[in-house]
Amino acid sequence: MSNTKVLPLLEPEAAESVAPCCPPLTERPLSAEEAERTAAMFKALSDPVRLRLFSLVASHEGGEACVCDISDVGVSQPTVSHHLKKLKEAGLLASERRGTWVYYRVEPSMVAAMAHMLKIA
Repeated sequence: MSNTKVLPLLEPEAAESVAPCCPPLTERPLSAEEAERTAAMFKALSDPVRLRLFSLVASHEGGEACVCDISDVGVSQPTVSHHLKKLKEAGLLASERRGTWVYYRVEPSMVAAMAHMLKIA
């Protein structure tokens, strides 16, 4: 007798159905809470190494990247891990351990929220 349990598959949310973090900047002034949340996202991306890592993950074939594929950004491996952790804490990346490697992918809802907020037209 097996003790495994079959779990139902969940459909990923479409970027359009994700509630944005904040309104477009031209719609109304941000509340203090919205400004804090938004600043955390942009603060995480304000470091050149983090921005480069984020770009490497976002542009990687298949939409995800093994840490072994994106660690050559001119800093040591512990520093890469630190920056990836900061991007994860800001909600910009998600990760999954597979064996000895960790794979990262961009959180589409966060990218959609940032794009929505920066929508000027």
